[in-house]
Amino acid sequence: MSETHAGPTPCHSERLIGDTTVMEVRGEIDILTATPLSARLDTLTAGPCPDLVLDLRPVTFIDGSGLRLLCRARNRILARQGRLRLVADSDRVPRILRLALLGGVFEILPDLHTDLFDAPEQGTACAVAG
Repeated sequence: MSETHAGPTPCHSERLIGDTTVMEVRGEIDILTATPLSARLDTLTAGPCPDLVLDLRPVTFIDGSGLRLLCRARNRILARQGRLRLVADSDRVPRILRLALLGGVFEILPDLHTDLFDAPEQGTACAVAG
């Protein structure tokens, strides 16, 4: 007997505020969810000068695959002269980054600045496990 496990797909929402894409990621970023999330981040970082804010406040777990995903997004953005910011309102994400010897590599914000949300929302997407 064989079982098929459809791994959880990370749920996220996106909004475009000016030239900045804000992506809120919810749930776990792990080996099961990193591939579909990485594909979306590749799309968001494909153009010149991407400006991306990843809101990680609702993230409950990040493993090595999640860290690799963050590093890949960072490297793609820097190669295109863009900017990546992570939002973390607790020490959980910075602590994980420090333990992985990535402390100081990412720009981390404690919250989303209210002036960032003055522009109307352009669109949202939520991946659903299939």
